[in-house]
Amino acid sequence: MTDTVPPIDRRRLLQGAALLGGAGLLAGCATGRGGTVMLMSSVKASAGAPAAGAGFAPIHASEERLFDITVCLRPFRAAGPRIETEQVGDTLVVHNYGHGGSGWSLSWGSGTLAVRMAMANSPAEVAVLGCGALGLTSAILAQRAGAKVTIYARDLLPDTRSSRATGTWTPDSRIALEDQAAPGFAERWEEMARISWHTYRSYLGLPGTPVEWQDRYYLSDATPQAHGEDDAPGALKFATYGDRVRDISPAPVLVPAGTTPFPAKYVRRFSSMTFNIADYGHTLMTDFLLAGGRVERREFHAPSELATLKEKVVINCPGYAARALWKDESVVPVRGQIGWLIPQPEVNYGVVYYDVNVVPRRDGIVLQMLEGGDMRGYKDDNESPDRAEALEAVKRVAALYSRFGKPAAAG
Repeated sequence: MTDTVPPIDRRRLLQGAALLGGAGLLAGCATGRGGTVMLMSSVKASAGAPAAGAGFAPIHASEERLFDITVCLRPFRAAGPRIETEQVGDTLVVHNYGHGGSGWSLSWGSGTLAVRMAMANSPAEVAVLGCGALGLTSAILAQRAGAKVTIYARDLLPDTRSSRATGTWTPDSRIALEDQAAPGFAERWEEMARISWHTYRSYLGLPGTPVEWQDRYYLSDATPQAHGEDDAPGALKFATYGDRVRDISPAPVLVPAGTTPFPAKYVRRFSSMTFNIADYGHTLMTDFLLAGGRVERREFHAPSELATLKEKVVINCPGYAARALWKDESVVPVRGQIGWLIPQPEVNYGVVYYDVNVVPRRDGIVLQMLEGGDMRGYKDDNESPDRAEALEAVKRVAALYSRFGKPAAAG
């Protein structure tokens, strides 16, 4: 039986290169119903590739190994993240939310901008609202700036939406719309991306492997066509900024046929940072507490409640909860679901195949459906797991590995 391989949508292909910093891919890819292929003008051929099968442990994809299904809501704003100040009574609130699918990737850069605003008058104490990706990094940065910091949050990191993220470097994933991004946002995005990239380097090589580099492979069979899912009628034009940071990571390469065990005509490899969120989050929380930070479990129901805090500077990092707390309807939910396979420590590479993104993390192998491109999950606030979706992803990955090591089908 031969599987028909649909395309990898244009946006996800961009996230395979531009979002990891290898923006050379941006200039030379096209998508279509038959598949996605990089144009040779923008992709280097891989020299000295390993022998087929070398270093590639097969992924064991089966329903029996599916141990969890998690759902998160990405907080998307068409104008880009809200990073600005607001006065609530005698309290200065610095907003830091609305990062779409780029929260972890941009957290250090976005937090840096927010902390600059928060520390403008050198407050001795700072409160941070939220204990997700943006909250924890903002709290640590405020500590480094000299403030005594308390995090106020209903949920600690393991119970936040941030903990249910894919965990890869995707700094412009659903970050803004092309025609609605705020003036100067591209420059602000670049500053955030570069700060974050530099900061993540200091977490490489630490015990527990909170952050690590991985090779990932895009597989496709057909020749490129002019249009993809993101060009469908009614599809929004999400902004892409990867060409602004093409210098900070390895370029993607087209792998010569027969040098990998993947049964696809076209194989493209890139290297990307992966965030092992369980270990990374534990590292962040430990750093925060060791530096004297405090955490108080508390839920806020109205902005006016922030004025009751003893701290008169608050960095507001509620993620999608900003829509309800601040009545901010510019925050749009974008649903994302992950199916989790039992970890395989021997698997040290990722794959995008048949519209499924496969990311091996230390806490499990992530399977994420990509069909529909960036419009997938848009305005969908349903956080209930969809088992049928998860099983479809498992089925597609299982089909790939049933042909692992075999030549690609002729056609």
